[in-house]
Amino acid sequence: MEISSESLDEIDSAMENESSRKVEAALFIAGKFLSLQELVSLTDVNPLLLKKILEDLKDKYDDSGIEVVHRDNLWKMDVSQDYTWMVNKLATGSSEFTKAEQETLAIIAYKQPIKQSVIVKIRGNKAYEHVKKYFDMGLILKKKIGHTYELSLSESFYDYFNVGKGEELLEEAKKEE
Repeated sequence: MEISSESLDEIDSAMENESSRKVEAALFIAGKFLSLQELVSLTDVNPLLLKKILEDLKDKYDDSGIEVVHRDNLWKMDVSQDYTWMVNKLATGSSEFTKAEQETLAIIAYKQPIKQSVIVKIRGNKAYEHVKKYFDMGLILKKKIGHTYELSLSESFYDYFNVGKGEELLEEAKKEE
């Protein structure tokens, strides 16, 4: 069976498309500047093809909310300069939880199980609102103990924040040793 030049072109095009997707994924997930050598070792793409792909990606994202930045022989995928204000807003606390709420939840997570009365002593009366919010969201569990509640994290907490439980993290750490 003979392979036509059209078939070879299709194979080349498919391989280049796959390589381009690898480079795009590497730039996206890295979140930092990468050298050509780092990109080659991550993606296994030929350095000559890599340079073409990077230029093509730069063009592809031109006039987009994302840009491919080239500086001092380093490459990075980043949010377009037009939208850095939005990233800064997200990164500096216009988040779902106030700083005070985050601090309350951090104490519950660190000290669990912990009595609500202890949380209120540490954090003040606003902690009642924080606990209510987290309970209503299903992130914490409340168990009546005398005149107060014992607070602990629910399964939903681990899913919501995409973190493992302490025991799971210890198991993973042991595996890596």
